[in-house]
Amino acid sequence: MSQPELHVTRDVVVDMVRLAAEEVPGVLRLGRGGPGWRRALGSAPVTVRLASGRADARIVLIARPGHHLVDLAAQVRSAVAAALERLLGLEAGTVTVIVDGVGG
Repeated sequence: MSQPELHVTRDVVVDMVRLAAEEVPGVLRLGRGGPGWRRALGSAPVTVRLASGRADARIVLIARPGHHLVDLAAQVRSAVAAALERLLGLEAGTVTVIVDGVGG
């Protein structure tokens, strides 16, 4: 008997990446920091590229004050990779985390 296959749209993968990133305690919100016009003109806070069962993700976030940013980025990277691999069965490729501000 062959293995069942799962087919999901890019939007589902983006939502899973977004949810995984938002679950990390030091993440205040996803998106750009700065003035409203900068946020409005910026790209989406989560982008995903899919190719041959592999997912590359890019996440832009605002950190909560008092969190070590290097550790926070590593935790987000780990959470996103785990969600891609465990929940969707995709190989986690490059997971880029951009901390674009610290908010309160």
